[in-house]
Amino acid sequence: MTGHVSAPAAALVDQLPSWVTLLRAPNPGPMTLDGTNTWLLRAPGQDTGVVIDPGPADEEHLARIASHGPIGFILITHGHADHVEGARRLSDLLGGVRVFAADPTHCVGTVPLDPTESFDAYGLGFDALDTPGHTRDSVCFLVEPTTSLDGEAQAAVFTGDTILGRGTTVVAHPDGDLGQYLDSLELLTSYDGLPALPGHGPALADCAAAARFYLAHRRARLDQVRQAVAAGATTASEVVAVVYADVDRSLWWAAEWSVRAQLDYLDRRERDLDRRERDGDPAGAGQEVGFSGQERESGPGVSGLDLP
Repeated sequence: MTGHVSAPAAALVDQLPSWVTLLRAPNPGPMTLDGTNTWLLRAPGQDTGVVIDPGPADEEHLARIASHGPIGFILITHGHADHVEGARRLSDLLGGVRVFAADPTHCVGTVPLDPTESFDAYGLGFDALDTPGHTRDSVCFLVEPTTSLDGEAQAAVFTGDTILGRGTTVVAHPDGDLGQYLDSLELLTSYDGLPALPGHGPALADCAAAARFYLAHRRARLDQVRQAVAAGATTASEVVAVVYADVDRSLWWAAEWSVRAQLDYLDRRERDLDRRERDGDPAGAGQEVGFSGQERESGPGVSGLDLP
């Protein structure tokens, strides 16, 4: 696609950690890239594994996951169908294993996941990372074998759709929130040198570097949106026509969701600055942030998009 944004080739992982297996779902498309990445984790010396994001309700894909059993439980990064649709069916195939998710709608046999909790299971240590933004229920997982692996980096960050292996992520307002998303990216800059294993696309060698790349891209887009509004754009669709002029028009509908999230973010910043000025706090006064517009609708849940 013209104008495609991606991390440099040097940022890709040459080889996955030995305790990680990728089982990619057969659902490629403009919103899913090569397909949903289902991750199977099995610590050295352990019989039982863990699944992250079963993907769509595709019987062949779910049977392939189940063939790698036994599986102790299933983790969900967020509630979009291309990640969670097959979870209940996979649980059944595996004899009723529990499904952990931040959104109780997607849990099976357990209470909702605390997006900041830590736990050990099956030779693996799990830290849930609260990373809303792509969706309000988005969670990443920092996972590390509890036994030492000689000569191998141990930990990895499973990023769902918060960071993709290629392209950038749709933040679809109102379920997606750009302010939260930027905060989540800032959190992920803490994980220098750890691979990012995303919900779509190839694995990346450095989670922190990818997060910094995403932050720079988002800030550049916000500047472009500000400039489009200053030049006279008054609706999200008009902003898309300016900011995403180099993108295939067939994807403008998805770009418009991200623009709505950007406009909402700028609206809230403008209101916050107005409040500070009324309260006598000059911090940020004079910054050009504004767009105040019409009510904005949301489209259905979406995942990653190969969109600049």
